[in-house]
Amino acid sequence: MEVKEDVDADGEDQSTGDDVIDISFCGSTPLLWKVSDIKRCRGAGVIGALVGSLARQPRQNVRLGRPLELMQEEALMLEETTSAAASLHTQQDCEDEEAARQYEAALESSYTEQCTLALEDKKTVLRRIMQEKENDTDDSGNAVRDRLNALDQAFSFPRSAMAIQLCTARAGFSHCPDERSFPSTDWPMPRDERSEIRFRVYRDLRSKGYYLTSAGKFGGDFLVYPGDPLRFHAHYIALCMSMDEQLPLCDILAIARLGSNVKKTVLLCSPQKPSETGKDESIEEGVVYSSLQWSSMV
Repeated sequence: MEVKEDVDADGEDQSTGDDVIDISFCGSTPLLWKVSDIKRCRGAGVIGALVGSLARQPRQNVRLGRPLELMQEEALMLEETTSAAASLHTQQDCEDEEAARQYEAALESSYTEQCTLALEDKKTVLRRIMQEKENDTDDSGNAVRDRLNALDQAFSFPRSAMAIQLCTARAGFSHCPDERSFPSTDWPMPRDERSEIRFRVYRDLRSKGYYLTSAGKFGGDFLVYPGDPLRFHAHYIALCMSMDEQLPLCDILAIARLGSNVKKTVLLCSPQKPSETGKDESIEEGVVYSSLQWSSMV
């Protein structure tokens, strides 16, 4: 994969391809595939979440592997602080379409073959039943014979019963070979007001030395750790909101009770707007934090 290189005033390269963190995108979701990139991100305090299945254990969700899914704020932080390049695939599009057509053709061929085998198995069962009922005096043998004769027209094999081979034993990364993509500065991620607020909060907390992960299951935006999440529990649930946003009282009580139940402090995080301090609008201000803790009422 082509990489982004730093060039000084004399036109000489100042970095190599190994210095670039290669971020791939599935839609707007940033992913890391290379172990070296994952190690570098971990060293930079970017945690992410492993979402890939393991080749030897694909049918479980306890131990996961590559790729590493990043939050959008983590990808933007890497773009600002490291040499991160977005890999957008172009030449592979036509090859992917051809591969998809070949896969569909292989599935259809497999379905036809399985239909034939299932029909033969059904006929074998009916023939065995006929042999067992040869000495019977009732009409059961004739009924089985009629079923056997009508089986070719009446038999149907549902596609839901079709066996599909999962090729996981030789799982690799041939879907994104280096020579088929190029770095781009056009990151396919939304940059609306909401995402900007989340990113400013994420960047400010990371600058203070905290580690952050997603807090969707806790009803917030980020879980805030005082150190590496492998060694510490989260101390805070960060909820990002603008300075002028209004929250209903019942929502504040709910998030405060939730934080109390999971033994975490809720942080209301609001980036300051330059206009609120009367300063130049081109200068970004800090983030205002308000903590919420539930206490018993007498």
